[in-house]
Amino acid sequence: PQGRSKKKSRKHQRFMERQVLLERKGLLSPPRRLGSQASVAGPEAGSTLAKVDGTTAPRCRKVPKPKQVVSPFLSPSASPDSIARHHSVLLSQGNGSSKGVRTSSLLLRPGKYVAIDCEMVGTGPQGRLSELARCSVVNYEGDVIYDKYVQPELPIVDYRTRWSGITRQHMKSAIPFKAAQAEILKILKDKIVVGHAIHNDFQALKYFHPKDRTRDTSQIPMLNKRAGLPSRASVSLKSLARHLLQKKIQVGCKGHSSVEDAQTAMELYRLVEVQWETELARSLPPRPPSPITDPTADSSQYMDDQYWPTDLMASGL
Repeated sequence: PQGRSKKKSRKHQRFMERQVLLERKGLLSPPRRLGSQASVAGPEAGSTLAKVDGTTAPRCRKVPKPKQVVSPFLSPSASPDSIARHHSVLLSQGNGSSKGVRTSSLLLRPGKYVAIDCEMVGTGPQGRLSELARCSVVNYEGDVIYDKYVQPELPIVDYRTRWSGITRQHMKSAIPFKAAQAEILKILKDKIVVGHAIHNDFQALKYFHPKDRTRDTSQIPMLNKRAGLPSRASVSLKSLARHLLQKKIQVGCKGHSSVEDAQTAMELYRLVEVQWETELARSLPPRPPSPITDPTADSSQYMDDQYWPTDLMASGL
C-alpha cells in the first residue's frame, strides 16, 4: 500500500508540474478557486478591476466577437431551392417582420438570385423566327454580371430595332450563339432565376430551367393586386414598373434595354419576395439537395434529358 501511495504521489506531482508549465505558456487558464469573484457574463466579461493611483479603474481586454450565425435551420451545404422554403421556417419561428425575413434571405446566399432578360431579332422566312441577339443578367442588387450581343445562328432578316434596340452595328461585336449559350447557362446553373414572361428568354436560349427555381413576375397575382390591377390579367413589365416602382421603362424609339428590364424584374420580385416565397414554400414538394457541381463543367449537360421537366419528357414518349 505504501509503494502504491508513493507511485500515486509521483504521478500527481508530474501532473501538477505540467499544469503549471501550461499555465505559464498561456495554454491553460489557472483553476478557479472557491471564493474568487465569478466571471462577468456578456460584453463586460473581458473587464477586470485594477488599482491605478490608489483608485479602482476598469481594465479591459478585447473580447472575441461571437461568430455570426447565418441561420440555425439551414446548413452551408443546403440546396439553392431550400432558400425559398427557409422563409416559411423563419416566419414560423416568430420572425414575422418582412424586413427581418428579407435580411435573413440575403444573409443566406444572395448570389443564388439572378434576373435575366433577352432581346430577339427576326430570322427565317419573313423574319418570323425569333433568335437571341442580346442577353443581360443582373444579381440580387441589380448589378450587371453579364451583358453581351449575340450573333444568331441564322441570317438576320429583321433587326426589330424599335423593340429590341439591336442594330447592324451591334452585331460587329457579337459572339456566336453557342459561345453565349455556354456562358449564360453556367451563370444560371443552380440559381433562382427571375424574369418577366421568362419562358420567352429560355426559349431564345434553347434551355429549360427547373420550375421551382424560376420566378416569373408576369405570373404573380399579388403584384397585380398591389398595382390595383386584375389579379389574373397579363400585365406588361412596363405597366407594373409604372404602377409599383414609379419608374418609366421602354420609352423612346431606340428600343428596350435588356439590362433595364432585368433590373426592373428583380425590383418587382423583391417587392413581394417574402410573401411569394412563403406561398411557394407551402406549395412546393420536398426536393433532394443538389449535388456539388464544378463551375467549370461543360454546360452542354443542360440539354441532357435529366434536366428536362418530367411533364415534357412524358409528353414526348
